[in-house]
Amino acid sequence: MRVSDDTAPIARTHPCGPVRRSNDMKPPPFEYRSAHDSAEAVNLLTEYGDDAKILAGGQSLVPLMNFRMARPSVLIDINQTHDMTHIRADDGHLVVGAMTRQRVLERDQTAGSAVPLLPAALAHSGHTTNRNRGTFGGSLAHADPAAELPTVLVALGGELTVQGPSGKRTVPAEDFFLAPLVTSLEYNEILLSARLPRLPQGTGVRVEELARRHGDFAIVSVMAAVHLDSNGRADLVRIAAGGVDSTPIRLHEAEAQLSGTALDDAGIDAAAVAAADSVHPTDDVHGSASYRLEMVRVLVARAIRSAITHQKEGHR
Repeated sequence: MRVSDDTAPIARTHPCGPVRRSNDMKPPPFEYRSAHDSAEAVNLLTEYGDDAKILAGGQSLVPLMNFRMARPSVLIDINQTHDMTHIRADDGHLVVGAMTRQRVLERDQTAGSAVPLLPAALAHSGHTTNRNRGTFGGSLAHADPAAELPTVLVALGGELTVQGPSGKRTVPAEDFFLAPLVTSLEYNEILLSARLPRLPQGTGVRVEELARRHGDFAIVSVMAAVHLDSNGRADLVRIAAGGVDSTPIRLHEAEAQLSGTALDDAGIDAAAVAAADSVHPTDDVHGSASYRLEMVRVLVARAIRSAITHQKEGHR
């Protein structure tokens, strides 16, 4: 199990945290090491243990270090790795390397055609400047329960490939994210890639997100993918919510209620209620638990209806 940083309970609230003096806006001293492939990164993690952190895009780790909320004694830079940057179709799936930049993934035609929910979600992930530097795997390993990419992986039943001293292993997305900023990665394991099932041609997708401003952390997000068969019945329904529990949550009960149906208004509304019943939000400065529950209900219904429209209009 790996914790993304050493002050996980306050990391999510840092936009409203205490004001720091200007001379605090520097990271504490650390040793810098660079890995040239995933195997070397694993060796360095094994050598330095829990004192080491991986540096990928740095969009989450570096601000936390500058605020002294994370204090690694060793940074292992994986920006020079040659085996972790790829986007490829593979036996009905899309495989994305952990070091793939988010902006590259957002604009990639192979990814957009195979899994159109990915670019739709990435459009809500920070701002273009963040996505130019931020990595696909960095967002997954950081494991913020409100982040878009973890929610997509959970929604679509993705799998993550990790590597450690004993070799590679595959972890289902719902088992990878354990708690806010906590994953099932061991201290000496590194995330290599993720594998997502290719969606049927013409699948309608929708991301509904409530945030204070575009690009901010989601207060509530809902990701939906819907495919209708030739009879107008749903033969694929995938729904997940972010920001409403300790991890992104796949809304299995709502999916089951909608699968095989004509997705009429009554059925969609009932599934949205079931979705709200299956999450367990807490109060924080951004919204109460009861507010989040109501927003799950509203956004699930809205996302499903919009995904249906998306398919019927013939969009990709």
